Amino acid sequence: MKKLYNSLFLNDNLFYGVIFIAVLFVAGFFIPLFFSLGQVLLFSLLVVTFIDILLIYSLKKGIHIERFLPERLSNGDNNKISILLKSNYKFNIHSIIIEELPFQFQKINFSFKQILKPNKENKINYNLTPKKRGVYDFGHINIYISSPLRLATRKYILGEEKKLKCYPSFLKLKEFDIKAVSNDLNTYGNKKIRRIGHSLEFEQIKEYVSGDDIRSLNWKATAKRNQLMVNQYVEEKSQPVYSIIDKGRPMQMHFNNLSLLDYAINATLAVSNIILRKQDKAGMLTFSKKLENIIVAEQRNSQMNLISEALYNVKTNFLEADYSLLYATIKRKITSRSLLILYTNFETLDALKRQLPYLRAIAKNHLLLVVFFQNTELNTIVEQKSSSVEDVYDKIIAEKFMYEKKQIANELKKYGIQSVLTKPENLTGNTINKYLDLKSRGLF
Repeated sequence: MKKLYNSLFLNDNLFYGVIFIAVLFVAGFFIPLFFSLGQVLLFSLLVVTFIDILLIYSLKKGIHIERFLPERLSNGDNNKISILLKSNYKFNIHSIIIEELPFQFQKINFSFKQILKPNKENKINYNLTPKKRGVYDFGHINIYISSPLRLATRKYILGEEKKLKCYPSFLKLKEFDIKAVSNDLNTYGNKKIRRIGHSLEFEQIKEYVSGDDIRSLNWKATAKRNQLMVNQYVEEKSQPVYSIIDKGRPMQMHFNNLSLLDYAINATLAVSNIILRKQDKAGMLTFSKKLENIIVAEQRNSQMNLISEALYNVKTNFLEADYSLLYATIKRKITSRSLLILYTNFETLDALKRQLPYLRAIAKNHLLLVVFFQNTELNTIVEQKSSSVEDVYDKIIAEKFMYEKKQIANELKKYGIQSVLTKPENLTGNTINKYLDLKSRGLF
C-alpha cells in the first residue's frame, strides 16, 4: 500500500472556539473579567490543539487501507468493491473515507464515515453498476482522520491507481447457466420449453423399457429379436450458431441507462455460453457499414474468451447498417446451414421492408432468427390515464407504433423468418428460450 503524502487541516471545532474567545476579548473592553477568561481559554485551546496534532502525528503509518477490486467489471451489473481499514492508533479515530471513482460514474463526493477502533479492522462494501463498456480508472483513497478531541485533521492519500476493463455482462452467465435440456418439459428463466418430436441424429436401437416413447418402436428389429425394440435419438450437436449484432443508429436507443447495443452484447455473451454448453458451435460478427469482429463458429474451450474480447469494445457508429454487405459476407463465409441470431431494431414496417429482400435471401440457406425490441416507453404512455386531449393523441400514436411492431413480426413470419419481439430487460432469457425451442424442434 503506497502512501503518497499527508496534510494537516484545522477542524471547525477549533474555529468555533477561536470565535468564542474573540467574543470574550471584545466583551473584555467592557468587563475586564471576560478579557482574563479569554486569555486563559486561548492558551488552553492552543495547548489542547498542539496535543491533538501530536496525537494524530504520533505514528508515521497510522492507517492501513486495502482496496479489493474485481479483475474486471461486468457491464450493467452490480460489481462488489471492498475497502479494508485498520487503525494503528491506541485510541478511537474519527475518519472520512473519500473514494476516487472513475469519471464514468459521475460521483464526485463518494465518501464514508467510520469510527476506527484500535487495532481493529473495518470493512466497507459497496456496489458499482457500470453502464458502458471500456476502461475505468480508479484513483487513490483519501482518508481524513481526527482524534477524539476533533480539533485537527490529518489527511492520508493511500491506495494505488488501477485501470479495470468493463466487459459485457459475464455475471449474468451464472444466472443463465443451466444444464442441457432433458425430458419433456424444461424451464429456462420463466418460460417452459416443450420438446417436440425427435432430433435428426440417430444413436442406437435398444430394448424397450417402461417409459420409452412407443412412437419410437422399430418394428423390423422387434420382429427379428422377438421383443420390443425402440430407436434412441440424441440431440444433434456441433451445429453452427452465429450471433450477428447490428451496430447501426437504431441500436443506440437507451432503456434503463443501457443502449440496445449493450443489451444485445450482453445477450450474445450469455447465449454463446449456452450454445457451447449444448455442444453446438458458437460464433459472432458485428456490422454496420462494414463487417467487424468476425469469429468463426467453433466448439472449443477458448471460444468464450474470444467472444468476450471481441465484444469488449464494440461501439455504434451512428450509421445506417448495410444489409447487402451482410448478405454478401454470409453467402461467402458461412457455407454450411447455420442458425443466425440477428440482433437489430426496426421501429416501423417501412424500415423492415427496406431490408426484407436481404433477410429473405439469407433465410434461403440458413435458419434466420431476428431479435428486435419493444419500446417500453410506449407501454408507459399507453398505460397512463389520459387527462387532456394531448394525452389522448399521444396514446393513440403510441398504440400505433406498438401495433406496427407486431406487424413486423407477422411480416417476418410470412416469409418463414423466425423472430423474437422482446423488452430490452428480457432479451437474454427470451433469446435463449427461442434457441432451445428451435433446437428441440430440430429446425437446424
